[in-house]
Amino acid sequence: MRKTINISTPCASLRGGTTWQSILPKKIASVDEKSNLAMTSYFFKHFALAIIIIVFSNSQLSAQSGNTDNQYQKPLAQVIKEIEIRFGVTIKHSEAQVKDKIVKYADWRFRADLDKTLDNVLKPLDMKVNKEKDKVYKLKEYEYNRWEVQDGWDYLDVLGAKYNDKQSWEKRKAEIKPQLFEALLLSPLPAKPNSKPIITAKRVFDGYTVENIALEILPGVYVNGSLYKPIKYKGKIPLVLSPDGHWAQQRFRPDCQIRCATIAKMGAMAFSYDLFAWGESMLQFKYENHRKALAQTVQTLGGIRILDYFSSLKDTDTAKIGISGGSGAGSHSILMTAMDDRIKLSAPVVAMSSYFYGGCPCESGMPIHFCAGGTNNVELAAMAAPKPQLIVSDGGDWTAETPQHDFPYLQKMYGYYGLSNKVENVHLPEEKHDFGINKRIALYDFLIKNFQLDATKVKDKNGKYDESKVTIEPEKALYVFGDNGEKLPKNAIICFENLKKLFPNFKD
Repeated sequence: MRKTINISTPCASLRGGTTWQSILPKKIASVDEKSNLAMTSYFFKHFALAIIIIVFSNSQLSAQSGNTDNQYQKPLAQVIKEIEIRFGVTIKHSEAQVKDKIVKYADWRFRADLDKTLDNVLKPLDMKVNKEKDKVYKLKEYEYNRWEVQDGWDYLDVLGAKYNDKQSWEKRKAEIKPQLFEALLLSPLPAKPNSKPIITAKRVFDGYTVENIALEILPGVYVNGSLYKPIKYKGKIPLVLSPDGHWAQQRFRPDCQIRCATIAKMGAMAFSYDLFAWGESMLQFKYENHRKALAQTVQTLGGIRILDYFSSLKDTDTAKIGISGGSGAGSHSILMTAMDDRIKLSAPVVAMSSYFYGGCPCESGMPIHFCAGGTNNVELAAMAAPKPQLIVSDGGDWTAETPQHDFPYLQKMYGYYGLSNKVENVHLPEEKHDFGINKRIALYDFLIKNFQLDATKVKDKNGKYDESKVTIEPEKALYVFGDNGEKLPKNAIICFENLKKLFPNFKD
């Protein structure tokens, strides 16, 4: 007995009208019932082949479905998947990063080389990838602030070609400096409020004291900090401005307190202060306001007002005012030294680089790097010459290449004054991005040498620095405006929109 299998029922068409019937051999249309098992195996073998052909045909159709009328568009998520398959790599990304992003002329952007393909696809979208390990990449927004190392070096060489002696360099400095004030909307400087500083009760510790201070830098805008002073001193003493960088716990961190207290024990004042919308400043402004361009302007003005205040004190030796901050506060230290001649010593820590511009708007939010036809943080650091300057770098961040090109440039610039030894670099190739003990020691040594501080006050009998006698205060002890902001002045501005009104020329 025979049984006929009818496979004439229409099915999904393949490309060009292909049907199941045209794929499967005609001889299986009628078979002996006894051959059912063999036939079934044969059928599914060819069924799998049909699926492969369908998938291939549909992918080919998809690849050819674009045209110039729709600009050969594809979703970025699809293009990334195609790159992964073609080059055998993984590109890590979130759904939010690729949502609604379209690549125009997508297939035309592919090249034989992976890096060139990624550039072609991602750069028009202001995106890039960072390589995490072999064949594994991570999708990121385009980092305007981060260049290739060689690109940074090449640009520094272009800048360096603008001058070749002290006279031509001084002319370049005179061109850059006023434009920095203009770029930051600080030309002219806003009127200084007549209010007195707000100072908390003094705490006494082993060899030093601490009191918290708030200064009104604009009507209703305050910068807060803590002043560390030696218990005993005679006459005028050095001042070290100590802005805090982008690390957790801000200026309340143990290592920040240790650094400032140790400087005070050696015989200088150290003023630790908040960046804008950072630390206690967040009583007035939200954290996200720190990521606004105007943050750099207010932060710089805060540094200038701090200098105004301390320069007026009878205790301050104005011939020995220094500044040292790490990370974003290191960038702030470089900028402040370039702009304000009252600073006589600079020590930016894990900050300076010719191929990294900071990235945070508080470092590069305003167009300071386009002043005088273009500049960078290394050229700005060179504006400190011939004042003593310490550059601390490490192997775990964008300062990893400092000794190779950036530091020799600074030595050359200081050489115009015959003082190449006034700029130093302590490079810690095995360390990462922080203000750890070895970075603090580099700063202590530099201050002792240039401000004649007393090392015996902080070293043990073996000549090693002993930070163990510093008292780490709880965070609230360092507040100016009370545990919950209850002492914030009544005129204090709240919210960024009100701040912008003080800068009518600022454009979002």
